[in-house]
Amino acid sequence: MESPARDEPLETRLVYVRGQVQGIGYRQACVRRATALGVTGWVCNLMDGSVEAVLQGSPEQLAEMCAWLIDGMSAALVEELQVTAVQPPFARFDSFERMPTV
Repeated sequence: MESPARDEPLETRLVYVRGQVQGIGYRQACVRRATALGVTGWVCNLMDGSVEAVLQGSPEQLAEMCAWLIDGMSAALVEELQVTAVQPPFARFDSFERMPTV
């Protein structure tokens, strides 16, 4: 899948993933999956053991990415996925990156 063109509708989601999602390559796998789907944004570990991500793309891309965040990595044990829509205006990302722990 490709990223939406600059004139296509774009949505942004702030996502928290709770469970056993650190120390297993979850962030790097997120980068690979988001890139394959054409989703942009970033992902990082939080000090409480959860993962935070900002996802940007079409509604279909975001739905696919959120489904992957729950079930896409067999080593992860996701207990909760909290998704919040970010209202425009928002910055537009050009890629999907892994950020350091915050």
